[in-house]
Amino acid sequence: MTQTNRRILLARRPQGAPVPEDFRLDEAPLPDLAEGEVLVRHRFLSLDPYQRGRMDDAKSYAKPVAIGGVMECQAVGQVAASRDPRFKEGDWVLGGFGWQTHSVRPAKALIAIDPQEAAPSTALGVLGMPGLTAWVGLKDIGEPKQGETLVVSAASGAVGQVVGQLGRIAGCRVVGIAGGARKCAYLKDELGFDVAVDHKADLDAQLDTACPEGVDIYWENVGGAVQAAVFPRFRDFGRMVMCGMIAQYNTASGAAAAGAPPGPNLGPVVRKRLRIQGFIVGDTGWKRYAQFRAEMLGHIAAGRLHYREDIVQGLDAAPDAFIGLLQGRNFGKLLVGLD
Repeated sequence: MTQTNRRILLARRPQGAPVPEDFRLDEAPLPDLAEGEVLVRHRFLSLDPYQRGRMDDAKSYAKPVAIGGVMECQAVGQVAASRDPRFKEGDWVLGGFGWQTHSVRPAKALIAIDPQEAAPSTALGVLGMPGLTAWVGLKDIGEPKQGETLVVSAASGAVGQVVGQLGRIAGCRVVGIAGGARKCAYLKDELGFDVAVDHKADLDAQLDTACPEGVDIYWENVGGAVQAAVFPRFRDFGRMVMCGMIAQYNTASGAAAAGAPPGPNLGPVVRKRLRIQGFIVGDTGWKRYAQFRAEMLGHIAAGRLHYREDIVQGLDAAPDAFIGLLQGRNFGKLLVGLD
C-alpha cells in the first residue's frame, strides 16, 4: 500500500471566481491510525457549489477551509486499514474527507454502503448529500401536492434533477429551468419533466407559457435573474425552498452580481401568504438517511427515478472541474474519479 497521500490544498482565498492559482497540489505521508479510526482510500470525490463558500473567510454554518488546508468535500472509498471492528479492509464507505487520495476518519463518522445495491458513486449524488437535500427540502418545506406547479432552477444539476423527479412522483406539474438545449432535452426526454425552460433564451416569455396559472413551489438553486423572473408568478400560499444561490457565490459577501436585476419586492409575501425558507441538509437530514436511501432505491428499482453523473478522472482535474461547476459546465452530478 502506498504511504503517500496526494491532496489539493487551498493556496489562497479567491477574489471573485476561483482560478487555478487558488489551489495547490501537495503530497504528505499517511498518518498513523489511532484506536477507533479507519484509513479510507478515496475512489470518488464530490464537487458541489457549497464548497465555494468554504474558500472564503466568512462566518457561515461551517468553518472555512484554512489557507494551506485540504479542500472540503465528501468522498466515497474503500477501507485500506482499520482499527475498529465495524470495518474491514475492502469495505465501501461514505464519509471520507477532502480533495485527496486518502483520509483517516473515526469509524463512527463513516456510513457503510453496499455496492450491490447501487454503484458506489451514487452515494455522493442521487443516494447521497444532493439527493438527501432534495428529499428533505421538498418533503419538509415544499410539501408538494397533486396538481401543483413546481419550478426547479438548475434543474439538470445534482440536486435539481432529483427535486423535479420527486415532485413528479408526488403528482406535481414540473417545470425545470436549465441552460441550453441539451440540458433541457435531458429534463424532458430522460427525467420526465413536463416543461423545460432555457434560461439562456427569453426567460419571461417561456415562463408565461410554462406557468399560465402561476407557481406553487419554487426550488431555488440559482438566485439572480432566474429568481427575479419566477418570484412574481407565485400563487397564494406558495412555497420557496431556498437551497442555494449559485449566481452570487463568486461575489463579495454573497452580494448580487454586477448587472443583476434587483431582488424581488417582498411585499407579496404577506398578500400571497408565501413561505420562504432556507435549510441546511445537515440539520436533520442525516438522521433520516436510512429512510431516504430505502425510498430512493425503491424509486430507482421501479424506474421512476433516473440520474446522471459527470465524472472527471484524476485528482489533478479537480480544480478545473470545480471552476467549471460554478460556470455551469457540468452536466449532472459532478464527481472526481480516483483509481
